[in-house]
Amino acid sequence: AIILVHWLLTVWGCMSHVLPASYAWGNFSVLAVGIWAIVQRDSLDAIIVFLTGLQLTVLTDIIHISVFYHPASHLGAVNRFSIGMAIFSLLLKPVSCYLVYRMYQERGGE
Repeated sequence: AIILVHWLLTVWGCMSHVLPASYAWGNFSVLAVGIWAIVQRDSLDAIIVFLTGLQLTVLTDIIHISVFYHPASHLGAVNRFSIGMAIFSLLLKPVSCYLVYRMYQERGGE
C-alpha cells in the first residue's frame, strides 16, 4: 500500500512541468527499490535501502519544492494540483518511513 500511494502521488506530482525530471527519477527509483524489498521478504538489505531512500527523498523533495515552486506566479489548476500532490507525498513520507521501519523490525532488524 505504501508503494502504491507514493507511486500515485508521484505520478500526480509529475503531471505538470513545475518540478524537474530529477524529482520523478528520485522518487520512482526509490519506489523500484521498494518493490525489491517486497519481493525479497527475507532480505534486511532491501528494506534498509528502501528506508534510506525514503529518508533521502524527504530531503530532496523539500529542496525540489522550495526551489521550483513560486507562489507569486499565477499557476494554472494543473500546476497547483501537481504541486499539492508533491507536498502531500512529502507529508506522508515520515509515516511511510515509520511503517517501513516497523517492517524492518518484523524481519529481524535491530
